[in-house]
Amino acid sequence: MVKDRNSFIFRLLSTLFVILAINFFLPRMMPGDPFSTTSADEVGEEIIVMTEEQRLYYLNYYGLDRPLHEQFLVYMKNLMTGDLGRSIYYKMPVKDVIILHLPWTVLIVMGATVISTISGVVLGTLSAKNRKKGSDRLMMTGMIAFAEIPSFLLGLILLLVFSVYLRLFPLAGAVTPFADYNGPAEQAWDILYHAFLPIVTLSLSQLTGVYLLTRNTLITVTTKDYIRTARAKGLGEKTVWIRHALRNALLPVVTRTGFMIGIMMGGVVLVESVFSYPGIGMTLRSAVVGRDYPLIQGILLVIAVSILICNLLVDKIYGKLDPRVGI
Repeated sequence: MVKDRNSFIFRLLSTLFVILAINFFLPRMMPGDPFSTTSADEVGEEIIVMTEEQRLYYLNYYGLDRPLHEQFLVYMKNLMTGDLGRSIYYKMPVKDVIILHLPWTVLIVMGATVISTISGVVLGTLSAKNRKKGSDRLMMTGMIAFAEIPSFLLGLILLLVFSVYLRLFPLAGAVTPFADYNGPAEQAWDILYHAFLPIVTLSLSQLTGVYLLTRNTLITVTTKDYIRTARAKGLGEKTVWIRHALRNALLPVVTRTGFMIGIMMGGVVLVESVFSYPGIGMTLRSAVVGRDYPLIQGILLVIAVSILICNLLVDKIYGKLDPRVGI
């Protein structure tokens, strides 16, 4: 047991080191640098002029003129003290930028995870119970066709229908500008009102995967001997499906949910761009455009660590659902 735990810790640390190395070197593989980008003729509506002397000065100021291995050692040393660097674009610590934008992304990702998982399990269970019937075939065909729509296109469709034509939801933002709330409840409602379409977009983009996994797993589980034994004992069909079939079918769904969070953390870049939602995905997009190396590194690190934490939680939940499985 101790050997397995030590092996797990070693794999975890090795994975984290590889992630840190990729986070560092990947942004620097892009053409140009933060200051050759900002010294272009035009950025948005502003004309920014930077001489070569100024560019070299800022490269030296941020340590970007050093050899890559020296920059990497400095990066690792700063990480040991919790220093993620200073954003070149925002002119403030990367940690503060992430703290400012991350809660918005967590809100829509967690909301989408809960909705897509519950909806997928419910629909998958109904489909499995009605296997080979018309409702099952119709639902499965619709889900498979629906899965082919990219999340950003789905977001654009929802934005056009519900925001542009029907005017039921806002076009952009996370809160109403300059709103004067009468209390926390009104503020929370306004936040959820703006987050509704991004949450729905992320939920729908992952719904089919959960649905198909639940349906197919339940169909397999219901052929097992212990299901026949439960029915032979005279247990009701509802009890057999919920206590015996669904409980065992949830194991792969839990794994899927853990991976789904990671997928959505990457997908928020497109979804937040569609809805101009001020989360970490929108911030990452701006950082990539501006070659803001410290900010890119910090955001990718947060996303990677979030995925690792989700995988750990999945293992813990596995152990609760099935004591034979887990760390």
